[in-house]
Amino acid sequence: MTTPTQALSDAGVSIWLDDLSRARITTGNLADLIKTRNVVGVTTNPTIFAGAIGNPDDDSYDQRLSELTTAGASADEAIFDLTTTDVADAADVFRPVYDATGGVDGRVSIEVSPELAHDAEATAAEAKKLWDTVNRPNALIKIPATQAGLPAIAETIGSGISVNVTLIFSLERYDAVIDAYLDGLEKAQAAGIDLSTIQSVASFFVSRVDTEVDKRLEKIGTDEATSLKSKAGVANARLAFELFEKKFAEPRAKALLDAGANLQRPLWASTGVKDPSLPDTLYVTELVAPGTVNTMPEKTLEATFDHAEVTGDTITTNYADAHRVIDALATVGVDITDATQVLEDEGVEKFIASWHELQETVAQALKEAPEA
Repeated sequence: MTTPTQALSDAGVSIWLDDLSRARITTGNLADLIKTRNVVGVTTNPTIFAGAIGNPDDDSYDQRLSELTTAGASADEAIFDLTTTDVADAADVFRPVYDATGGVDGRVSIEVSPELAHDAEATAAEAKKLWDTVNRPNALIKIPATQAGLPAIAETIGSGISVNVTLIFSLERYDAVIDAYLDGLEKAQAAGIDLSTIQSVASFFVSRVDTEVDKRLEKIGTDEATSLKSKAGVANARLAFELFEKKFAEPRAKALLDAGANLQRPLWASTGVKDPSLPDTLYVTELVAPGTVNTMPEKTLEATFDHAEVTGDTITTNYADAHRVIDALATVGVDITDATQVLEDEGVEKFIASWHELQETVAQALKEAPEA
């Protein structure tokens, strides 16, 4: 019998896990998820690492923390050491997937410090340092899609480094992200880099859009506004895929694809439902199309495996409805451009707060670790 995750995979969706810890690697859990849940990649962020390193039930970091304490490492040095090691080890677990898919999947993401989100030069420099340290062809360096992030994305791609562009909320910003990817490919081509070795995904956030828009709809309070609740996130993502199809069919992109470049795949992020009244697989089953990635927290992954109803492509067959929803939002008074800008600003702030949480977690762990 075909499981729902197998059906999703068969429909052309790459399932990635939005979580990582050293224990997942050392216990074989990650390898098991590849076998039993069709997981073909991993995304990480500072909150995920803070949860892993600060987990009192996980002693897999203890020895290395003791060694780092003895060496007098700072919290930032320890973070760099621990996270790049985890990502490199996870990349090794996924190497067979990477090989089997010709480098498309089997990817493990690691993020540049969000404190650099508004500094293009520093972001590009850290991206290179992370890439060189992890030293695995199936790594992806996560760079936020802020205004300052766009030139850093182009520069990083241009040096042959594979990138996960994160924190995308609006169609306007997504359009600019695709242009930055194409800019980077042209730089790489001019430098004589084999374009086929560069992969990229564009992480478009979904559930957070509903959270922000639904707040505004509740404030408006009319029947028409209420009827649009929990529809903006999916509609916005579907229109992102429509934009993806349009942009990569244009002559500039086609010339690069003909020269061996890869499509920058849309990745659906923030796919765990925030509203408990919604179906727990909403942002999975309603965003199915070949050539997409869905990165899921474990709870959403397990719900998908248990009871998701995968009915085939639910994106390209629903463009007209997606446009109707976005138009209706404007009619009732929701400014989607403003809502997505608020989300981007908050997203950077939340990532910085998560980074500080990770710094505090590691600093405390170093303090408590006995010297080696």
